[in-house]
This record gives sequence, structure tokens and C-alpha cells, in this order.
Amino acid sequence: MTMQTRITLIGTLALALLGQTSLAQPVYKIVGPDGKVTFSDKPPASADKGKVAASGTASGGGNSGPDLPYELRQVASKYPVTLYTATGCAPCDAGRALLKNRGIPFAERTVSTQEDLEALQRLAGDKSLPYATIGGQKLKGFSDLEWSQYLNAAGYPAASALPKAYRFASPTPLVAVQKPTTPTNSATKPAEAPVEPVAPPAQAPSNPAGITF
Repeated sequence: MTMQTRITLIGTLALALLGQTSLAQPVYKIVGPDGKVTFSDKPPASADKGKVAASGTASGGGNSGPDLPYELRQVASKYPVTLYTATGCAPCDAGRALLKNRGIPFAERTVSTQEDLEALQRLAGDKSLPYATIGGQKLKGFSDLEWSQYLNAAGYPAASALPKAYRFASPTPLVAVQKPTTPTNSATKPAEAPVEPVAPPAQAPSNPAGITF
């Protein structure tokens, strides 16, 4: 590969990153009062309509422990990395290892339920894993070369610059459902009938027949 070809390739990758939104759009699964489930890129208007923590991420994610170096923090803020994985997925493990070995701060979302799969379908267009986003760029399937090229184009360092005390954040489910709760209104609670005191039984007269002597 000539130098000119390599520059053109990296330039194309950078334009692909810049040409899309820099933040992954979240997906909300909304459970209505009637139990109807819908997906939306906007949160529910009110809590009583159901609420779902979203897929996607609006930050650099995966930041646990000391602050990141300034340059890395800037890149992670502009082009946050999110990794979508499943248990027993060898390519998912390889993608995670690449990110950790290179010192890339990332958020990991796990796909394990039918709701997760539906949200993944909306995000990625299919249900294949691993799936990753770097800013607005979508990466389907794991390729060491392709992922590295996009990370380079985004400006991530080639070697880890994370502080020694840095700890990657734990994976979280892609979709976390929070069903609406019906508040108890004391005003609608039926009033209890007052309890009337019970009179003590009258004592029997000592001379029930009324006989006098």
C-alpha cells in the first residue's frame, strides 16, 4: 500500500466518522399502561407511560476510576465507543480484548433477552454480534484491521494511555425495563365505617319477679 493510498484510506474513514452524528442515539422501549410495547428514539413523555433505560450511549462510557488524560478524554467525548456483546460469543470476546488492550474507554451493552434483540435490530439493522459504534460509525462483526483503522481515524492513541488505577465499567443490559407503578391515592380509598362502642350488658335484677316481702 502506497503512502498516498494509505492517506486516502484514513481520510475516508475520518469522513465517515465526521459525516454521522458523534453520539449514538438511544432506543427506548416503552411499556404503556395497557401493556403495549413500543420502541422509540425519544423518552416517554411521563413516567406513568412506562420507561426504559436506553440502548446506545450519549457519553464516552466505561469511565471508572481516575480522570482520563486530556487528549484521550477529548477523543472519547467526541467519538464514544460502545460495544454490544452476548455470552458465549468468541468474536465479542476478541473485540472486547482489542479495546481493553489498546486502552479504549468504552461502554458495554449485553444482549440476552428478546427485548435486547429487538432493540439491537433497531440500532444495527440486524441481530448479529458483536456490534460496535465509534461515534456515529457502525461496525458489524469483528475485524481487528477494520476496528483499528476506525479507532485510528477517530484519533484514539495506538497504545494505552489509561492511568494505572483505571477500571473498565461493568457491562450493563441493553434494555432495562421499568414498568409504571400506580401511585396510591388516599383520597380514593373508601372510608372505613366508624366503630360504635358496644354497651356493656345490663345486670340481671336480683328479684326478677318483683316480689316484695
